[in-house]
Amino acid sequence: MGGEWGVGASLALEHTPTKWRGVLSGILQSGYSMGYLLAAVASRYVLPGLGWRWMFWLGALPALLALYIRTKVPESKAWSEHRVGTIRQMFEAVRGHWRGFAYLVLLMTFMMFLSHGTQDLFPDFLKETHHIAGKTVSLVVIGMTIGAIIGAIIFGQLSQKIGRRYSMMSAMAVSLIIIPFWAFGGSLAVLAVAAFVMQIGVQGAWGIIPVHLNEMAPDSVRGLMPGLAYQFGILFAAPTNTLQHYLRDRIGYSWALAGFELVTIGVLVIVLSLGTEQRGRSFHSGDLLIEKE
Repeated sequence: MGGEWGVGASLALEHTPTKWRGVLSGILQSGYSMGYLLAAVASRYVLPGLGWRWMFWLGALPALLALYIRTKVPESKAWSEHRVGTIRQMFEAVRGHWRGFAYLVLLMTFMMFLSHGTQDLFPDFLKETHHIAGKTVSLVVIGMTIGAIIGAIIFGQLSQKIGRRYSMMSAMAVSLIIIPFWAFGGSLAVLAVAAFVMQIGVQGAWGIIPVHLNEMAPDSVRGLMPGLAYQFGILFAAPTNTLQHYLRDRIGYSWALAGFELVTIGVLVIVLSLGTEQRGRSFHSGDLLIEKE
């Protein structure tokens, strides 16, 4: 997914006026949440009656959209202007910016901890700790995914006003405030509302990632570096569920989830505070720089 995400985000953002990059970034990232939402709906209404095979085929259908994009959508002016001739030249360009690339990999690793640490095991947490029925858990997941879509768009647009990093930290502040209710809530209503708000913050921060990574990437490798950093982030954050299970067995499920995210958010705030951004940078010679840092 990461490679296609990098190329697709670059293509869309390079076609977009500078002032709309933030909100488009949120909309692009919402595609992930929309897929998660459709999966939750299918799990609630399709899986019980039709089985996993129908889930498989329904999940494969959106991939056909890639064929249309590949054949009908033209390359951007920025790609034509800055394209690199060979794969070797592309990787040499990445190597020439290794410090920036390492920073993006670090950022993406902890962003993966943030998202997967709040999503993957939360349904199991509801079932195991609070003994909530599977059908009800599906409804909670649908609700929190709607929150994710809302958050990505709101904070993506906010990043046009106050900057990429400050918007991401503002979104994570929302998640930080709701953690006590999200991890220690005593009723289904509290847990459901907290999950909804938690994902507003989590995916609010994620909604800025497509534009932030593309603005931070060198022109010649804008289609490669964001997706490559994304993939390395997935690789390094792969043990997320294993770590949370380890913590669960020692300090309990609630503290495992809460503690993991407290540390993750703390590290992300430090990484973002020490980092930089290039909000509104030109992607090609025809861009108008409406805003600068």
